[in-house]
Amino acid sequence: MKRAVFPGSFDPITLGHVDIVKRALPLFDEIIIAIGVNADKKYLFSLEERLQFIETTFASEKSIKVKTYTGLTAVFCETEKAQFILRGLRNTTDFNYEQAIAQTNFEMTGIETVFLVSTPGVSNISSTIVRDVLRNKGNASSLVPKAVITSKK
Repeated sequence: MKRAVFPGSFDPITLGHVDIVKRALPLFDEIIIAIGVNADKKYLFSLEERLQFIETTFASEKSIKVKTYTGLTAVFCETEKAQFILRGLRNTTDFNYEQAIAQTNFEMTGIETVFLVSTPGVSNISSTIVRDVLRNKGNASSLVPKAVITSKK
């Protein structure tokens, strides 16, 4: 079974994340969307809310699982018997950042990272921008799945 982990904080999940996952579905038998938990980070949405947003967004996709984890992504992949890490790239800045992480993960565990380039319609979206829009009561409906918009925040 080809299993990939798509890690992130998903605070919140965006249409850019959804784009990457949907386009990756034909490549893998199973994709685990893995919400990383960092006790030092201040999140806009609780872990429970982020989990619910993702589960709701992908409710009809049986090959998608949603889990949470702490610690190193590569170690989580080993625990889940995932052979691949899935990452989305919006631009060259993302690539430069992700390349070193991918190489380190491979050196540590032999787990390959698969990069998908975002489609142009969502390449401008980042969780940071979305959080700013939401904190300032802006309309984020073109940036996030419906599950995020229908939440209380």
